[in-house]
Amino acid sequence: MTSRIAGVPARDQWPEPPTHSEEGKVLTQLVLTVFRLNGRLLEAAGGLAAAGEITAAWWQVLGGVAPDQPRTVAEIGRVMGMSRQAVQRIADILVARGLAEYRPNPHHRRAKLVARTEAGNYALRRISLVQHPWTDRLGRELGTQRIAEAVGVLEQLAELIDREADAGSPPLT
Repeated sequence: MTSRIAGVPARDQWPEPPTHSEEGKVLTQLVLTVFRLNGRLLEAAGGLAAAGEITAAWWQVLGGVAPDQPRTVAEIGRVMGMSRQAVQRIADILVARGLAEYRPNPHHRRAKLVARTEAGNYALRRISLVQHPWTDRLGRELGTQRIAEAVGVLEQLAELIDREADAGSPPLT
C-alpha cells in the first residue's frame, strides 16, 4: 500500500507535458550532460586545488579576481556564477587565511574590493603546475576547434538563459 502525499494527485490525473521538439530533447541531453560534467569537474577541481593547499571553492573565488584588478564580491559572483552570499563567505575565509585582502572601493563606500595577496597568487601558481598539464592532456584529446565550438555554444546558452531570466520568462520567474 502506498501512502498519499498531500497535494499530489493520482498519476492518471497529472497534466500531460507539451510536445518536446527535437531541439528541446537535444538541449535537455546537453543540460543533463553539463550537470554530470559539473560534478566531475568539481571533483577534479578538489584534487587540483589541493596542490595549492586550498579548496575548490576557494580556488573559484581567487580565480574570479584578476591578478592586478580587485573586484567586489558581487562582481566575483557574476564572473564565477556564484551567489554573492557564497562569495562573501569564502572571501572572509580567504582574508582570514591571508590569501586575499579587502581594499577600499573608490566607487562605493560599502562594497569593498577583494584583492589577491602574494600568498593567494602563490597558491594559484602551485595549482597551475598540475592544472596546466591536465587541461593540456584533455585538450589534445578533444582538439582546439571542438573545444572552441563547445565554449561558443555554452556561452550562447548562458546568454539565452540570462535573457529569459531578465524578461521574467518561465521557468526562471
